[in-house]
Amino acid sequence: MLFMPAPFILAALLFLAAPGWAAEGEVFPDLDINNPSALQEGSRVLEEELKLAARPQTYLLVDLVTGSILIKARGVDLHRLPIVAWSVTELPRLAGTFRLIARPPVIRRKIDPSATTEQEPISLSDMPTEYRLAFTPAMTMDIESSADEGAVAWIQAVRQKVWKRLRTWGQQWGSAQPQVDAPTINLTLSGEQAQSLAWSSVDGMAVIIRRPAEP
Repeated sequence: MLFMPAPFILAALLFLAAPGWAAEGEVFPDLDINNPSALQEGSRVLEEELKLAARPQTYLLVDLVTGSILIKARGVDLHRLPIVAWSVTELPRLAGTFRLIARPPVIRRKIDPSATTEQEPISLSDMPTEYRLAFTPAMTMDIESSADEGAVAWIQAVRQKVWKRLRTWGQQWGSAQPQVDAPTINLTLSGEQAQSLAWSSVDGMAVIIRRPAEP
């Protein structure tokens, strides 16, 4: 019997695409086929995606390798959101499929019952630009918007982020019992892209994370 090394088997799996992927070419064009860790991660993500693509549902692929969030259905890219910056905790635990517990909170505009003109329904501009998403199994995703309004706004945004993280660390140190924190992803998007992600999110939405290969 002819023996095929595991990396070649994984590479073959990654180039076997479902109909939706076949029209788009390779599943991961940036994949380094000479990197066994990258091949293994790509194979894992593809296996998870094939399960989701079998049903008529939208799902998210957070691709930390290419720095983008893909809104997908049936294996086809519907929309791509570029990631400005990201950081993670507990990277090895970010495997499998996560389900969104609840979509981001939205401050709904008040309806004036006495108005004689038609009032606009909720729109993309009503979506938040900074929020936290909770998933099951336990995982959180913090969405932050990039400060592109000038130096003062950038300084204020950085100050708020630093203070939030210092407060979190203080709560952890002050706890009498050691806590095992859930994995966390911090994603920085443009304000408009953050709103687009909030607009596209639905309860129970599946999320897969493609992790960078270890050096």
